[in-house]
Amino acid sequence: MEDYIVRATAADESIRAFAITSRELTEEARQRHETSPIVTAALGRMLSAGAMMGVMMKNEDDLLTLQVQGDGPLHGITVTADSHGRVKGFPNAAQVMLPPTAEGKLDVGGAVGNGILRVMRDMGLKEPYVGTVPLQTGEIAEDLTYYFAASEQIPSSVGLGVLMNKDNTVACAGGFIVQLMPFTKDEVIGLLEENVASLPPVTSMLSEGMTPEDMLKRVLAGLEVTVHEQIKAAFVCDCSDERVRRSLRSLGEEDVKEIVAEGKPIEVKCQFCNRTYHYTTDELLEMRK
Repeated sequence: MEDYIVRATAADESIRAFAITSRELTEEARQRHETSPIVTAALGRMLSAGAMMGVMMKNEDDLLTLQVQGDGPLHGITVTADSHGRVKGFPNAAQVMLPPTAEGKLDVGGAVGNGILRVMRDMGLKEPYVGTVPLQTGEIAEDLTYYFAASEQIPSSVGLGVLMNKDNTVACAGGFIVQLMPFTKDEVIGLLEENVASLPPVTSMLSEGMTPEDMLKRVLAGLEVTVHEQIKAAFVCDCSDERVRRSLRSLGEEDVKEIVAEGKPIEVKCQFCNRTYHYTTDELLEMRK
């Protein structure tokens, strides 16, 4: 199934909802960063959330950055998304191995540890909007649920999941975000709470072949769901040779002299996609002209 996001409303538009299937983009991130299963699970959840939160933005050029920083062995993850379903991200540590939880699941919370969740929205203003909250569990979904309530005052339910195959490739990945509008009726809230309480894990729904539309109909059962839009989702990095050259041209004179004195080839690696760019010192000097 191709990765995509759906945008929907329910209960006379008193609920807005998003859901994503993201196996392909999570698998691409796993391959690019050569991540262990725990890191793949954490990164996949962040990428899924970032992609959905990205399409919540209204303007063409708006950018969202989602960042987790913790004292666990993973240290942190950074994800950037635009309003078109394009997302990219990287872990601070690609290889983390921990025993499974008591439930036999990947211990993402243990890998992340205690720390903060930060959301930055660049909407073309002088300063980006930045919201920061302490991590509640490190499992990402619960932390985002807390973030929406504490920082944006939007009651929300967030579900995220990544299931790994035995060969450590990604079997399925995805999630949902459901948010209440200020005018949501009490009976609607009550029904939604019942639905969420009885909800199976996201990975269980995806493993059964559920689409994003199916997941939202399950989460919002009895609340008249209307799907408004499908948006293709993908791991896309906008690094390029020209961008790297522009960065090298901006180096200070002392830095350039030091690089030339060493006489070694220059290697520049993109954090987001792990692509490596190589240049000689002669090329660097030519760029400076």
